Amino acid sequence: MNMLRQRLSRWIQARVLQGVVPGPHDIAIRKNLRVSMDDGIELLADLITPLGETDPRLPAIVIRGPYGRSGPVANQARALAREGFPVLFQSCRGTWGSGGVFTPQIDEQRDGIATHRWVRKQPWCTGSVVTYGPSYMGFTQWAVAGKLQKEDPAIAPDALCLLVTMPDFGAITWDNAAFSLRNALGWTQMMDRMIHREMLALVLGQLRPDSKLRKAFDALPLADGDRTANGRRVHWYQDWVAHEQLTDEYWTQQSHTASVPEVTAPVFMITGWYDIFLPWQLRNYAQLVEAGRTPRLTLGPWGHISRGMGAPTINESVEFLREHFTGAPSTRAAPVRAYLTGAEHWHDLQSWPPPGTVTDVRYLQSAGGLATERPEGGTTSYVYDPADPTPALGGPSLQPNSGPVDNTAHERRGDVTVFRGEPLGAPVTVAGEPVARIRFRSSQPSADLFVRICDVHPDGRSMTVCDGIRRIGSIGSAATDPEPDADGFREVEVPLWPTFHRFGSGHRISVQISSGAHPRYARNPGSGEPAVTAATLHRATQEISHDSAAPSRIDLPVWSS
Repeated sequence: MNMLRQRLSRWIQARVLQGVVPGPHDIAIRKNLRVSMDDGIELLADLITPLGETDPRLPAIVIRGPYGRSGPVANQARALAREGFPVLFQSCRGTWGSGGVFTPQIDEQRDGIATHRWVRKQPWCTGSVVTYGPSYMGFTQWAVAGKLQKEDPAIAPDALCLLVTMPDFGAITWDNAAFSLRNALGWTQMMDRMIHREMLALVLGQLRPDSKLRKAFDALPLADGDRTANGRRVHWYQDWVAHEQLTDEYWTQQSHTASVPEVTAPVFMITGWYDIFLPWQLRNYAQLVEAGRTPRLTLGPWGHISRGMGAPTINESVEFLREHFTGAPSTRAAPVRAYLTGAEHWHDLQSWPPPGTVTDVRYLQSAGGLATERPEGGTTSYVYDPADPTPALGGPSLQPNSGPVDNTAHERRGDVTVFRGEPLGAPVTVAGEPVARIRFRSSQPSADLFVRICDVHPDGRSMTVCDGIRRIGSIGSAATDPEPDADGFREVEVPLWPTFHRFGSGHRISVQISSGAHPRYARNPGSGEPAVTAATLHRATQEISHDSAAPSRIDLPVWSS
């Protein structure tokens, strides 16, 4: 790159990655390197190397992803190279010039292993190799790390930087048996347009609401969603909607959760309270801790693509790698840094959840209250109509607007029921994964329970804290459905998104219950038929029991700092 291009590249980095000061090195870029896979397919990669004298102890970095070798992650790759790291940025099979057919998740282990074997033989490889990347580029890291550590440790990654990611995309696609329609179909439309190089439609779809996608969210059966969104079938989307059971081989062959404890290399994780992968990433963190590892974790006030995460991602990754490979000092006061929402400040913690949390049980009352005393009986009922589904309001998404929203108007809907506590006399800090245990009965064979905790401010705003969903009576939930009692009620356990939130003095803790959040989750037709073919919608009367002997409740992990 000549001097003018170097300056322009630095200027772009400073604009895109605000808060990241470009490193001391100019960079060179070799485009379209061909890397042969074991089956002869060639994948394309760009090599970004620092110019001038660098610390030979710094590792080479491998990034593998399907979104092209330009854009936000390319800016991150160049920022890392300016800090002295050689970076190989590779396009996955079937994307952006790489050979073969793109089948999400399926080929990443074998292709990743072949790539790592190739990288170790290159003259620019410093002797150590680490992996880096967000989202799908984190999945590609998990796909190889545990398996290589167990079977070929000589080429296993020497460290991992895992950013807003998880090792099992089936678990998020069928989240507690509910299909994550908005993410699955929106991502499918985007990737299909990338593969077919429909760049105008791709760009316009990012700049404004896409009418085809909005129409596709309402398509029935679910199998028609891809054709409505893009005008053609997309093979992986058809596979997703056809495989509701996460025990199917289709999903188990691409899950790398079981191999997480095999990873012995240093791990840095960063995520946000409103990220789509948050619960699973924190469970992976717990797996590593239970295996005796010491992962580093940063939890911030971000969604999946929040711009505010850019600077911490680069700065903390660079510090983490320098510390482990060159012995540079760390500025971390503790292994975990977590942002406390509601109080709006950071905490340094020895682990997550923080030691000393206790379970605070709050019971749902028949008159709409939420209290520590058991209820005296009764039921609360509402009608869910999938022809007019309860809409999604906020929540984690692939859009930049993830975060708390005001639920006040939403809670006036007839298909949303609310249980609200009295004003708090002292602050309450929730730290961990709340769990709702709802005694529930539906007039239809299958139903969803969507539970949300809100922070009701003294001025009346009801702001989202966290939420979760669980489907019962479906093919995907059959193995875990609780048995009904003699009256047809089941105790349905709904794990909510992890949170670190302080309810201030005078605020109220509120629990909101409904039977959907469309199109974040596909509406439940009610029949229990296979989701891939179900096309008839059934209204349902839903009931919540307040029996004092087996009350509906929410368990809050409360922390006293």
